[in-house]
Parts: sequence; structure tokens; C-alpha cells
Amino acid sequence: MRNLILVLVDQLDRRSAAFDGFDPAQDRVWMAEAPHDSTPLRSSLVRIALFLACMRHFRDALRDEGMVVEYSPRSRGGSLAEMLAADLARLRPQTVVLMGPGDWGLRETLRGVLGEAGVQVLEREDRHFLCSGDEFAAHARGRKQLRMEFFYREMRRRHGVLLDAQGEPEGGAWNYDAENRKAFGREGPGALGLVAPVAFAPDALTREVLKEVSAAYADHPGALADFDWPVTREQALQALTDFVDHRLAAFGDWQDAMWTGEPWLFHSRLSAALNLKLLDHPVWSLDGDLLRAELPLSLDELALGGEVRVATPDGEATVQVPAGMEPGRSLRLKGKGWPIKDGRGDLLLSLSLRLPPSF
Repeated sequence: MRNLILVLVDQLDRRSAAFDGFDPAQDRVWMAEAPHDSTPLRSSLVRIALFLACMRHFRDALRDEGMVVEYSPRSRGGSLAEMLAADLARLRPQTVVLMGPGDWGLRETLRGVLGEAGVQVLEREDRHFLCSGDEFAAHARGRKQLRMEFFYREMRRRHGVLLDAQGEPEGGAWNYDAENRKAFGREGPGALGLVAPVAFAPDALTREVLKEVSAAYADHPGALADFDWPVTREQALQALTDFVDHRLAAFGDWQDAMWTGEPWLFHSRLSAALNLKLLDHPVWSLDGDLLRAELPLSLDELALGGEVRVATPDGEATVQVPAGMEPGRSLRLKGKGWPIKDGRGDLLLSLSLRLPPSF
């Protein structure tokens, strides 16, 4: 085996750096349902079930692509470190490829196991973050205190988010916190046209997880009878579109409000999908009726063409890339953009070069 790709529970994205250059003929994926993910802080039943359901759906999606996935269910027993050490001895990969873990303790654990195994390690930066660890360290250097407001402004300037042509904040102010504390009148949120978030009925795989979690973690807080969270990327994209269509416009004004019997109000329910990387940040931008996005492609994909999968507001779609394309050119997908008065607008994909991991 050439490469063993480590995929952690919060790295469930096929487009992540860990998969760059993946060759199904030579490489394998490693995943494990380690107790570390559920027991140290007595997580809720919903959190445990969500993590496991998302992992198993991601595993199956990779296998459907033809990848070999070395997957250890929680029933195997042992810690993540113990399972990984045993599998490294059994599989003997030339290189272990992983994306830098977001959890410091887990990172140190993995480094210890990989160091003892004596295997070559290639740790790639997590592209899901708009700011790297080194960049944040540079921001923090020399400051007497760290304040979110200053970091927030720096990031908006760096990425051009909600800025006018002069680089100043749209609307004339950097934040509108004072306007985010509105209360409902006596009639409640229903008068504002509140639409409940889209719900996802558990499929057979998720139902199996719910049954297993209910039995194994019966003393943990929470309940699973109404579990309806998105557990795949396609479902997470549907939840994102639903939030933008029905609740985003009212979210800012009433984000701190509460109302009996309304657990979600105008909230998105997308934090878990973002944290697990079911959603990433190749950000869409709306230009009139036209939705814009960047489509990074490898040299081979640009030169030879072929089919690629892209995110749209309605879920993923297959795009045929013609041969001989160059960075800077665009592909237009008719009717795959944001909802407009007469249907849906178009999605314009700007092609860019995705450099191989050795660069």
C-alpha cells in the first residue's frame, strides 16, 4: 500500500486536502469510531448519533466510489490510538496522509502513535478554515489582548466580505449587534412568517445507529425519538438552501430571541454540518440573478476534461468539463443558481488551478 488516508470524525469532506492525489489502486482510507468521540464529556445522545451516522454515510459514499475503506466500528473496542497502532502494523503503508486535527489533544495523540510506528507522515493543512494557524499566530503576535471584533474585521478585509468599492463595510458599520436583540410581540414569531427547518427522516443506516446509541449510552442526556438532522453532504446542502430561503432574512434581528415551543426559530441548524465538514466554504456569491462560485481543478482535469461534482443550492450536480480549459475561464450551469422570481438563476463556475500537494 502506498498511502493510508486518515479521516477523522470532523473531516467528512471528499474534497479535503487529505484526498488530493488519491489513487484507488494504491491507497486506502482509514476511519474509526473511537470512544474518544463520545464519552469524555458525556455528550448528548443526539451528538453521538449524529457523529456516527455521518461517519457511516461518508464511509459508504467513499466505498461507492470504489475506495477501500478500513473502518473500525465502536464494537471493535479500544481507543483510537490502539486501533490505529494495530492497523499500521497490519497494513504497513508507506505513508500516512492526514489533515491537521483541529483538536490539540487528538493531534498530540496521533503524532505519538505515528512516531512510534516509524511511518512516514504527510500532514496537510485543513483548507476548510479561512485562516490558518500560522496566520492567526501572526494576528495575535504583539497584542495585549485578543478581541474577536478586530480579528473579524481583518478577515473581512482579507476575503473581501461585505465591503464596498472603497474597502469599507457595506452599510457604513462593521457590526450591527445593537439591532440583533429584537423581541417578539404578543402574537409571537408566527406573525413573521416563521417556517420550520427542513427535517430529514432517518434512513435504514441512521435508524441502526439510533438503536445502537440508545442501547450503549442510555445514561447520557437527550432523546433520539425526533432525530431529523442532516447526515450527508446532500442533505446539508438542502438545509443550507432552506435556511437562506426561509429564515436568513429574519435571523439577524431575532437571533437572541426565544419563544416557548419553538426550539429553532430563525436559526439554521447548520453548525454540526459545518463542524463535521459536510459543508465547506467554496463560497457562493450572488451577483444580481447570477450565482458565482470557484471550481478548483487539477492540471489533468483542465487539460483532459471529464466529469466533476459541484455543489449547487439544490445539492450536488455533475458537470462535464471540456478538454483544454484554462484557469480563469468559466462554465455556466443553466437553472442551477439561486431561486429568482421566474424559477432559478444560473450558476457561473470560475475555473482555477488546484496545485498538487507537493507544491
